[in-house]
Amino acid sequence: MKKLSYIFIILAGLGLNSCTKFSDSINKNPNLPDTFSNPKLLTYAIQRLTTTTETSYGLLYIQHLSEKIYTDASRYINIDFDFADFYADPLMNLRFIIDTKRFNDAEGSANNQKAVARILRAYYFWHITDRWGDIPYKEALQGKAKIDPAYNSQKDIYTDLFKELKEAGAQLEEDNPAQGDILYYGDSNKWKRLAGTIHALMALRLSKVDPDWGKAEFQSALATGIFENNADNAIFQHLSETAYENYWYYVYTVQGRRWYCVSKPLIDYMNPLDDPRLPAYAATNNNDEYAGMPYGLEGKDAQNIAAGSVSFQASGIRARAAKAYIITYAQALLARAEAAKLGWIPGGDASAAADYIAAITASVAQWTGSDDGLAAYLAQPAIVYNPATAVKQIAYQRWVHLYMNGYEAWAEWRRTGYPTLTPAPDNGNKPIPRRQGYPLSERNINTANYNAAVQAQPGLNGKDDLNGRVWWDKP
Repeated sequence: MKKLSYIFIILAGLGLNSCTKFSDSINKNPNLPDTFSNPKLLTYAIQRLTTTTETSYGLLYIQHLSEKIYTDASRYINIDFDFADFYADPLMNLRFIIDTKRFNDAEGSANNQKAVARILRAYYFWHITDRWGDIPYKEALQGKAKIDPAYNSQKDIYTDLFKELKEAGAQLEEDNPAQGDILYYGDSNKWKRLAGTIHALMALRLSKVDPDWGKAEFQSALATGIFENNADNAIFQHLSETAYENYWYYVYTVQGRRWYCVSKPLIDYMNPLDDPRLPAYAATNNNDEYAGMPYGLEGKDAQNIAAGSVSFQASGIRARAAKAYIITYAQALLARAEAAKLGWIPGGDASAAADYIAAITASVAQWTGSDDGLAAYLAQPAIVYNPATAVKQIAYQRWVHLYMNGYEAWAEWRRTGYPTLTPAPDNGNKPIPRRQGYPLSERNINTANYNAAVQAQPGLNGKDDLNGRVWWDKP
C-alpha cells in the first residue's frame, strides 16, 4: 500500500544531555520532541484504519475482486505478510495515549482519551489476530526495551479484548470529548456503540469453537449497546488531497494501474437478482453489461481477456474522496439476526427475519443512498427469509454487504463456510487461504518466540503457511 506522506512523531520522554547555561530551545533537537499531542496521536491512529480495509489480499481471497494483470495474490503464491506497521504506527500511538499520566483538559477528559484509544487498540489487535492467529500482545509495544516479545494465544487475546471493549465503553463520558477524533468528532455515545458492535462481531466468531462463551459475550455486547442506524457507521472519509486520498484512486488514477476487476463469482450472484447495490459496486463493460472477471487465472490467461469485456470497480469506489466503511450498522443487524437464529438472544426466526430484512435495507441505503429497487429485491424467493436456510442467507448477504472490506468478509467466510467459493484453478491444488504467514522479520529477529508460536497452535500443524486454522476457525 502507498505510504502516507507524513507521520506523526510519537517518541516521548527523550531527554537531551547538553549544556544547560543557555536558555530556551538552542540545545533542543526539533526532530526529537520531549512532549507529544494526544489529539495528533489519535488522528493518525484513526487515519490508519484504512490499512485494514484498503488492501487487495482479503478482497482477492473472498473473491470480491479478480486480478487482471498479475495474478499471484489470487493464486496464493505469497505466504509471509508483515504486521510491523500496525505495531509501529497506530498501536504505538494508542499506547502512548493509554499509558500517559499527562492529560490536558483542552484535549478532552482523560477518561474519554483513554477509552477511545482502548477501543481503537482492540479493533487493531482483533484485525491482526484474525489474520495471523497467535501474535505478540502482552509484551508488545515496548520498542527497543523488548524487541522479542512473546506471543499470546488468540483465545487469551480475545478474552482480554472483550474485557477492554466492555471497560472502555463504561469509561466513556458524554462531556469533554477527546480531541483529534476524525471518526465520530467527539460523539462519545457513538464510540460506545462502536465498542459494543465490535464486541458483538467478535463474539459471533466463537459460534463454532465455543458457542456458550460466544452467547455470553454477545449478550454483554448488547448490554453495552450496538449501532442503531447508518449514522453510527464507522466511516473514514477520504479527502481530495494526497495525505488523505483513497488507496484505490491512487492505484487506478495516480499509478494508472487497472489491475483489478470485480470478480465473476460476485457479479454472477448479484446480477440475476437485480441487486440494487451492483451499480455502486461495478462499472459496466463496453457492451453496457455487468461482466465479472474470472478468478485466479494464470497471468497470461487473465491478460488475454479484453479489458473492455469485464467490469472494473465503480467510479465511486475509485473516487479520490471516497468513503471507507470500517464497521457498519448492517453488519450489526446481520450479527443480531444470526444470534437470534442460533438462540443466543430471544425472538427466534421472527426476530432473525426482521433483522435480516433491516440489514439488507440498511446496506442498500448505505451503498446507494436510496431504496430504489429494494422492495423488488426483497420479494425474490432467493432473498425472502427462509428458516431452513437462514444462516446461509445471512452469510451471503454479509458477503455482498462487506464489499471492499475483504479481510472482514474473509474472516466470516472462514467461520461460516459461506459463500461457496472455488479456489483459483491450475494453481497446484492450493486451497483458499485460512490465515496468513508470519513476517520474515519475526523468523529472523524473534526466532524463539516465533518457533514456539508455530508449534503451539494446533490448527497450524507445525507449519507457518496459508493453510493452518486460527483458533476460532473450527472445521
